Amino acid sequence: MSRQRHYYGLNHLHYITASTYRRARLFNSERFRRHFVKTLGELRQALGFKVLGYVLMPEHFHMLIWPSDQANPSQIIQSLKERTAIFILKNLAQNRQRPWCRRMLERVALPPSVRRHGPYRVWQRRFYDLNVWSEKKRLEKLHYMHGNPVKRGLVTSPDQWPWSSFRFYYLGDPSVLPMDHLP
Repeated sequence: MSRQRHYYGLNHLHYITASTYRRARLFNSERFRRHFVKTLGELRQALGFKVLGYVLMPEHFHMLIWPSDQANPSQIIQSLKERTAIFILKNLAQNRQRPWCRRMLERVALPPSVRRHGPYRVWQRRFYDLNVWSEKKRLEKLHYMHGNPVKRGLVTSPDQWPWSSFRFYYLGDPSVLPMDHLP
C-alpha cells in the first residue's frame, strides 16, 4: 500500500482526521474531551496555526486547519497526539481501580511484540490529511463535521454537541473553543 501524498507549504487549508487506537472510546470522558480542546487551543497559540472547524467524537476527531510557517500539519497533529496521550494514559493509570479506566487501559494495550515505545497506544499512528482547495470543499467539510454527532446518534441536533465548531458558527458561542478566520 502506498503512502498518502501530502502537499504542505502551499498556503491552504487541511482537513485532518485521526482515530484512537482500536477505536477506543476514550473521549466518552468529559475530562479527556476538555483536555483535548484545551490542548488544541494551547498548540494553536504556540505554533501559530488557525483552527477553522473541528469535531471531537468518542474515538476520533476531524479538524480544518490553516498551518503556519512554524509547523506543518504533521507536526501539529504529532504534538496534539503526544500531549493528549500523556494526559490520558496518566489519568487512566492513576484511576485503574475504576472499571471504565481499567477497561480503557486494556483496550489501548499493545501486544508484547510491538511494545518498543511503551505498553500502551492512545492514537493510531497515521492520520488522514486532505488538502482543501476551494470554498465549496471547505463548506462541505464543515457541514460533515457538524453533522457527524447527529449521524452517529449522539445527539438529535448539531447544537446539542458542544465538542464541535457548530456552536461557534451558528450560535455565536465561543465558550468551548473559538474559531479563527481565514487569513
